[in-house]
Amino acid sequence: MEQEKKPEVKTETKPEVKPKKIQTKASTNRKKMIVTLCLTIVSIIYVMPLVMVVVNSFKNNKYIKTNAFALPQGNMFAGFANYTKGMTFGDYPFMKSAGYSLVITLVSTFLILLCTSMAAWYIARVNSLFCKLCYYLFIFSMVVPFQMVMYTLSKTADSLDLDTPFTIPIIYLGFGAGLATFMFVGFVKSLPLEIEEAAAIDGAGPIRTFFFVVLPMLKPTLISVGILELMWIWNDYLLPYLVLDRKKYMTIPIHIQYLQGSYGSVDLGAIMALIVLSIIPIIVFYMSCQKYIIKGVAAGAVKG
Repeated sequence: MEQEKKPEVKTETKPEVKPKKIQTKASTNRKKMIVTLCLTIVSIIYVMPLVMVVVNSFKNNKYIKTNAFALPQGNMFAGFANYTKGMTFGDYPFMKSAGYSLVITLVSTFLILLCTSMAAWYIARVNSLFCKLCYYLFIFSMVVPFQMVMYTLSKTADSLDLDTPFTIPIIYLGFGAGLATFMFVGFVKSLPLEIEEAAAIDGAGPIRTFFFVVLPMLKPTLISVGILELMWIWNDYLLPYLVLDRKKYMTIPIHIQYLQGSYGSVDLGAIMALIVLSIIPIIVFYMSCQKYIIKGVAAGAVKG
């Protein structure tokens, strides 16, 4: 007998579906490219003023106003003549102003780091009502604008003889203590207390425990706070202008302002050159230590 033939059953072929992983990866790459492009545009816009200052510092003065966006070529190129003129123009040497700015910045930053780190360690470990009150006063000082107290402060500084580069760091200590203490307190709270207890068992007193045990562990926050304070004090114009005796002492921002208005002529090329010279040290320092800023800020905000 012949075998009965079974009817053929047609099977429909389903269209191939791409894996979700490939689609997700492609969309993720597309989003990253868009974000990168947007951030690149924002970075170019942000850096453009700095680039223009550097470019115009090598131009002759008469071409800066008429061809501000052009590259220094031909008759426009002045070389380093603007830098030489800016450093020797007027009766007050630029290197003297740079020296005063350096002294004020380093001494003020050192005082802020030392005093606020010790105060933060005491506040975080004692945690009494008095310490809580001091902590909230430090935070409150961060929201008080400088313009509210600047005239009273200038009179007080004159009466207490704080109008020199060697005494103005005391004023900077008062204004910089709020942010620094806030960051240090948050970081100290995240440190294990057992290490300090072990140091006390070994016979270390509070001062030795702080300088040999606690202070080395504060390195990330020390660096981040130091960078922020250095950038603020180095570029500050208003406080030295109000407090210092400008006939004897000038910082770099004050020197540039007087170069523009007090000598009877405005040499934009020399001004641009001095601006470049003033920002080079802080940019180099910031670029070499920028990785510590985020670490220190994040560590100080964990339990602050």
